Amino acid sequence: MRKFLLSFIFYFLLFSISQAQKPTKPSSSEIFESVQKLNFLGSVLYIAAHPDDENTRLIAYMANQIKARTAYLSLTRGDGGQNLIGPEIRELLGVIRTQELLAARRIDGGEQLFTRANDFGFSKDPDETLNIWDKKKVLSDIVLAIRTFKPDIIINRFDHRTPGTTHGHHTSSAMLSYEAFDLAADKKAFPESIQKAGIWKPKRLFFNTNSWFYRNQEEFDKANKDNRISFDIGTYYPLKGMSNNEIAALASSQHLCQGFGRLAQRGTQHEYVEFLKGDALTSNNIFEGIDTSWNRVKGGKAIGNILYEVERNFNFKDPSVHIPELLEAYKLIQAIDDLHWKTQKTKELTAIIEMSAGLYLEAVANSPSSTLNQSVKITIETLNRSSQNIVLESITQGDGKTVLKELELKNNDSKSFETAYAIGSKEPYTSPYWLNKKGTLGMYEVENRDYIGKPETPRNVVVNFNLRINNIPFSISKPVVYRYSKPDKGELYRPFEVIPEVSAKISEKVIIFNNDKQRDITVIVKAGRDNLEGFVSVNHPKDWHVFPEKQKVSIAHKGEDQQLTFTVIPPKNQSEGYINPIVHVNDSEYTKELIEISYEHIPFQTVLLPSESKIVRLNIKKKGENIGYIAGAGDVVPESLQQIGYQVKTIKLEDISAESLNQFDAVVVGIRAYNTLENIEFKQQILFDFVAKGGNMIVQYNTSRGLKTNNLAPYKLKLSNDRVTDENAEVRFLNGNHPLLNYPNKITQQDFEGWTQERGLYFPSEWGSEFTPILSMNDLNEPAKDGSLLVAKHGKGYYIYTGLSFFREFPEGVSGAYRLFANMLSIGKEDLKPNTKLNN
Repeated sequence: MRKFLLSFIFYFLLFSISQAQKPTKPSSSEIFESVQKLNFLGSVLYIAAHPDDENTRLIAYMANQIKARTAYLSLTRGDGGQNLIGPEIRELLGVIRTQELLAARRIDGGEQLFTRANDFGFSKDPDETLNIWDKKKVLSDIVLAIRTFKPDIIINRFDHRTPGTTHGHHTSSAMLSYEAFDLAADKKAFPESIQKAGIWKPKRLFFNTNSWFYRNQEEFDKANKDNRISFDIGTYYPLKGMSNNEIAALASSQHLCQGFGRLAQRGTQHEYVEFLKGDALTSNNIFEGIDTSWNRVKGGKAIGNILYEVERNFNFKDPSVHIPELLEAYKLIQAIDDLHWKTQKTKELTAIIEMSAGLYLEAVANSPSSTLNQSVKITIETLNRSSQNIVLESITQGDGKTVLKELELKNNDSKSFETAYAIGSKEPYTSPYWLNKKGTLGMYEVENRDYIGKPETPRNVVVNFNLRINNIPFSISKPVVYRYSKPDKGELYRPFEVIPEVSAKISEKVIIFNNDKQRDITVIVKAGRDNLEGFVSVNHPKDWHVFPEKQKVSIAHKGEDQQLTFTVIPPKNQSEGYINPIVHVNDSEYTKELIEISYEHIPFQTVLLPSESKIVRLNIKKKGENIGYIAGAGDVVPESLQQIGYQVKTIKLEDISAESLNQFDAVVVGIRAYNTLENIEFKQQILFDFVAKGGNMIVQYNTSRGLKTNNLAPYKLKLSNDRVTDENAEVRFLNGNHPLLNYPNKITQQDFEGWTQERGLYFPSEWGSEFTPILSMNDLNEPAKDGSLLVAKHGKGYYIYTGLSFFREFPEGVSGAYRLFANMLSIGKEDLKPNTKLNN
């Protein structure tokens, strides 16, 4: 029992330390709303598969109208999606989408949870999904979330009864939730989480149904409504000056990397939930039969008597007048037996007392980062903006140091002082915990099991403010942050990070050798501290050679880098493998790359990943030299084509003209360009004319919805949702003699080995007779799809449309993808001499 109590307290202690780096500055209205939520003892858990699957309208309604503690459990972090705002994909995209979810929850009032499931890409079937995921582990994580969060109500985003009709991850999330609903109360199921959180029986399970899950609105309206209840999620909140659906729009608009920025809506709108199992309902009250008052807990009546009075007579002009009553309730809460509500309501009430007193407690580092065994200067600011008697008894740091003893905090009298914070030798580096150890295609490996389910790595560099308010002991923890300013931005914050003393990376993630000539590579070494001395070596496959064997590194100042040149000699024959730099400092070796992710809508992120680059000795030929590239949603195609010897120039949309295109042998259009570039339709005829004069135009995939023009090609071309998700699916040649499969590289089945995540997506389903389909493929038990690679002669040149996922294959160094793309660029160029320009 004691082990269970300690584990439970540890979980909530870590969770309670705020992860948002910028301090909140709540108004009286926000404090009052916090009191309202404090007086509601009920909770809702919303479950789906990915970031952006969640219904922010319903989450916002539960959190702000009903006042329930509400959380979203996303089974994955969305690594398998696309990125509309930058180059990050896979694990780094998952980091961005995690932070976008947290940003959304800060707006809609919810909390965020995860499982260890990895988003491996689109799946058409839950059987495939649960085969790639470790079903037992994901199910155990859902059960853990239920037992820890203890929801009264669970709402599934998707229908567990309709496998094969939507993304396999979607259906799987509902199927696992349906199963976990009962398992969470089973004393024999997943005993490890019972030790951590006990068992829990939710009251009801619902499916968040709507017309999307039917063929049309009429069919939805005709469906049986006996088990369905509805909510007007357009309700208006005068204290916020916004309606629920406006809040929801702001929340969902945080998913910027997925293009979810949207207009707000106002007025009455309805959301529906369908009862699945649990205690049946006889009314439209989702919490029917659940006591959500303070009477829910033993000893709660006296607490409620105090806090309901605070709510009824709340002083919006001076919330601090309620602090004596709030402190009395605080003392009573410490005496209740229910550990779950004791922990949760202590956390909420602590925040309310802090807000009501206008307490400003902050610990700011003089640098955004530090390394192990270093000391960082900290400026601590304390301010009491109330007439309450508040004494700062001591300040203790996470390193065990006590900074201050006994300081009276007078009304509006700011006190600041400096101290040193020692970063110990065993302090963990700041990096997403789920990426610390290599996982599988379907699952993350999490070494610290106390972290399972958490949205991000808990901050360990903290300062504890030990207070006495009206003679009642009271502690508040704050993570150390970095505060700075920019002339064009004003005051800014970012998290304080613990980083290695040195990191290294090779400037190119994929290095292609199209012959056996040696090539120089650049290793970039970055110092995490001053006066760094050591040497660098490069680990490599046996049939490759790298010289020199090692080079000295000497960097005077933290944050600076040193570039070292190594020469790589490839083997005579085709080969591939990985090289990784190793930095030797004293007796330690460092093999990780420090990646920084910086976007304005999410906190600054540092990620440590193994530093490695793929090297490929590739037998490849090409024709043409100069390639124009029109950027879409973001990919590394330009850099990849440069790897095989092309000169690539990115063209801005406004610079496209007949004259500007004349310098190119081919123009490549980036992924989703026709979904993201507003005025691209006005450049189409210029591009088609370029093809007619002898140029080649290659258009990569676009989604079938949200096209900026229907005039994608010079001939009939209609996109669909067709895709082949099995990256190992058989590829059949429809026209084996076509130049795309023969010149200048002979394409064979071997060129389709080693592909990653998928074959391709959003293939055209209809096209004009001018097009020739080149490849045929399909997922298991599905009809053949022939639209992955289409080519049409147009005048003297060629127009090519492809849904093949080159944007995923190039970063992974897939040889066959490079060879096929070289053929696409080279078609019709048999007699083209280097530097030859197109005729006007």
